[in-house]
Amino acid sequence: MKTDFAKCMPRILAYEGGWSNHPRDPGGVTLEGIIQRVYDGYRDRQGKPRRPLKPEMRNTAEWKRERDEIFRAQYWKAIRGDELPAGIDLVVFDGAVNSGPYQSIKWLQRALGFSGDGHLGETTLAAVQHHPDHDKLIADICARRLGMLQQLSTWDAFGKGWAKRVANVKAIGQAWATGSVGPAPIAAHEDQGDAKAYASDVAQPAVDSGDAIKGAVGSGTIGATLNSVKEQIEPIAQSADWIMHVYTAITVLCVGAGVGAVLYSLWSSMKAKKARRAIDGDIVATVPEGQPA
Repeated sequence: MKTDFAKCMPRILAYEGGWSNHPRDPGGVTLEGIIQRVYDGYRDRQGKPRRPLKPEMRNTAEWKRERDEIFRAQYWKAIRGDELPAGIDLVVFDGAVNSGPYQSIKWLQRALGFSGDGHLGETTLAAVQHHPDHDKLIADICARRLGMLQQLSTWDAFGKGWAKRVANVKAIGQAWATGSVGPAPIAAHEDQGDAKAYASDVAQPAVDSGDAIKGAVGSGTIGATLNSVKEQIEPIAQSADWIMHVYTAITVLCVGAGVGAVLYSLWSSMKAKKARRAIDGDIVATVPEGQPA
């Protein structure tokens, strides 16, 4: 059994940088890739008092030991890193640190042609071992990863760093898969590439398509109000020109509200389906080449 955990860690740490607390990062306070919530859980299990992650902890012997234990237990073992081929282990490991093991495993499984349940079992391992082109497999994993990242609501803030990170880990992974060294890891954190990229942040429509349809048929608040006013005016609409004009205007608004709701429903449904495809790993993006080392 190979043990490439120690080989992968310096690359991950280069991407993560030190302490961060970006207001839009769903991970919140983070130190070298470890978020406060995960660190609290680790300390609880060890029977130790909780403590906040601080920049000055970074180079202490105690923190390094705790950090490596968390990375190994939370991410490396979850993706069965010691059983993955060289290069693929790094790519799946980095995806797990950035977006969670479940999501990273789904990208691997979709690249293998599986439906993807997010659990790495014997079937997935066998498929990886028998895959004829690990270089191509790594490229496919990274393309699916970037495909989801581009759909996140935080892409505008962190996209530049994420794109560089995925491109760099792809280049290193492909080099390792062919027995080469590959480029040096980049400092992705300098472009906010250390921000957590969770599937829960995939951009979703503000209103469910079903709710929009309800509005279209008049059960929505706006549609119901307009129809109520229209019904009250209808008996006296012929009594004065200005009332007729009001009645006509309300009728047009009712039609417009219905059409608008139908159109929004179609758009909402398409957006929701795209979000689902992104989470499932079915959106493939073009990973940029030639990122600086």
